[in-house]
Amino acid sequence: MSLNKSETELLIGESETLYATIIPKNANKSVNWESSNPNVASVNNGKVTAVTIGKTTITVTTKNGNHSVSCIVTVIQAIEPEMVKVESGTFLMGCTDDDCSIDGREEPTHYVTLNSFNIAKYPVTQKEWIALMGENPSYNKTNDSLPVEMVTWSDIQQYIKKLNMITGKGYRLPTEAEWEYAARGGKSNNNYSFSGSNDVNEVAWINGHTYPVGLKKPNELGIYDMSGNVFEYCSDWYGLYSEEHLTNPQGSTEGFGKVIRGGNFGNTALYARVSYRMFNSYLNYGSSNTGFRLVLP
Repeated sequence: MSLNKSETELLIGESETLYATIIPKNANKSVNWESSNPNVASVNNGKVTAVTIGKTTITVTTKNGNHSVSCIVTVIQAIEPEMVKVESGTFLMGCTDDDCSIDGREEPTHYVTLNSFNIAKYPVTQKEWIALMGENPSYNKTNDSLPVEMVTWSDIQQYIKKLNMITGKGYRLPTEAEWEYAARGGKSNNNYSFSGSNDVNEVAWINGHTYPVGLKKPNELGIYDMSGNVFEYCSDWYGLYSEEHLTNPQGSTEGFGKVIRGGNFGNTALYARVSYRMFNSYLNYGSSNTGFRLVLP
């Protein structure tokens, strides 16, 4: 006996029919269907109906109990992030205070003009990730409101592709310029060193571990956790700055690695500044200190 599928993925409310093939043709075709967790997905004569997020195993067994085959069913849901509108504007990008990194990676300062965009109020959480991807790669799993981490560059691209396929929208990672403009508060910029304050402890989790999102003070636009907690991926390859005034820059076409911003729970305050730049060259490996947030044009 065999099934037409060994695993499948369904959205909540969706149904799919599994077909059992019994050989030889003159054998008794009577079978029993069973779900290991009917609260996740039920089954009736091979028709599987997704109920809630999770995994279950659908097993079909011949009446005499001599043969059985199974299909793993993963039920998913697209939880869209709460977004904040960032109005178009021009800002001075790079280190604008006396606390620049000694390697010069935040210099020279230069003007950047951006179109309006929407950015997620919080980094992507483990709850959002589990709902869509069916598993949790994170190191710290003590609360599903924690930012997801231990995700590779490829993992993130798969998440975005699946989210856009389900919602029909165009979510993506922010460019480095979009990230810094939003972290600075857009047109409401108060020239803080950190995202929303000059006191790092008001807005950032540093020197500890990850914390649930949204517990610290937000910045001028009502965006949380852009300083500390986890580094956040940007879409850009890391490259050196120039003095040129740029409009909607997309960053370098190649580089040492992908830009990550915002510092993380294991860093000092220096890394949590809105101008601080880092990059990750190990794109095939996840890190417990790195996550991401989304933008929507």
